[in-house]
Amino acid sequence: MEKITQIHNHRNNSIDNKIKNINIGTDFTYDLFESIKSNRSAIEKRTTTLIGRRSIKKQWQAAWLLKAITLLDLTTLSGDDSPSKVDRLCSKAINPLRKDLIKELGIEKNEISVAAVCVYHSLINVACKKLENSNIPVAAVSAGFPAGLSPMETRINEISLSIHNGAKEIDIVIDRSNIFKGNWKAIYNEVKSFKKICVGAKLKTIIATGDISTFKNIYKASTVCMMAGADFIKTSTGKESTNATLPVSLVMIRAIRDYFENTGYRVGFKAAGGISTAKDSLSYLTLIKEELGNDWLNSNLFRIGASSLLSDIERQLEHFITEKYSSFNRHAMS
Repeated sequence: MEKITQIHNHRNNSIDNKIKNINIGTDFTYDLFESIKSNRSAIEKRTTTLIGRRSIKKQWQAAWLLKAITLLDLTTLSGDDSPSKVDRLCSKAINPLRKDLIKELGIEKNEISVAAVCVYHSLINVACKKLENSNIPVAAVSAGFPAGLSPMETRINEISLSIHNGAKEIDIVIDRSNIFKGNWKAIYNEVKSFKKICVGAKLKTIIATGDISTFKNIYKASTVCMMAGADFIKTSTGKESTNATLPVSLVMIRAIRDYFENTGYRVGFKAAGGISTAKDSLSYLTLIKEELGNDWLNSNLFRIGASSLLSDIERQLEHFITEKYSSFNRHAMS
């Protein structure tokens, strides 16, 4: 199992040392997106063939799954969320793998933890208290989540309260009606207003791609959010009929790459909604590596928002050790 740890640690060290840029945004300009074109069939072909071309097996798969855990925004955004549920989720965030698996994999107890815990605003205090002795930040969905249609003053106040209560990361959703109207400057001003409030906190802007009908508009919305200073662009709220998919993720990742080439600023990407299997996580890791390179394969620039995904990753790691599949109740989230 020593080889797995070496693979995992090498990637952490070689990647994290290269992180230098923080996106401070740019002035609004149509030049970065007005002439964009998209080819749906090419985009879909690129992502459809991704899994077939890249097969990750054995110790390499185990190492990548360990990496995936460190990129997780472990999330609960259900109507029945409660303090006790969030408390249990935070315990899992701190110790995402069973003790016997940690021992067999040859890793230290505190070496693997998730990137963040994402909760509703009202449960920030509970999460912060549980995580206070860890290095895991609390992320809060805010600003009228999931519709983004609350009055602007209300949305700004909600962000301020989230930060005041201890959230270090803010996941906001843009007002999608401005996309349908082609009012890109309004989106820019909206996100820029949120950025001003997020002093000392990462700002993740949710595009809600399931509500946007064209790849071209997904690219434009992504670029405008980055121009306004977003630290991450995120696919989905998890509440749309269609959430994260590889094709829309490719479009957003290409927008990130173009923005970096034009401005020198690195912006993070978060895939969220419907990512529930270890195989899914490997597909997104592969897509990031091929399109953006190793510099983005760390929690500063890449996240996966999910809940049940961790259970399947743990199950796959147990299979790697024992060559047998266990039932899901052996890998409970809490």
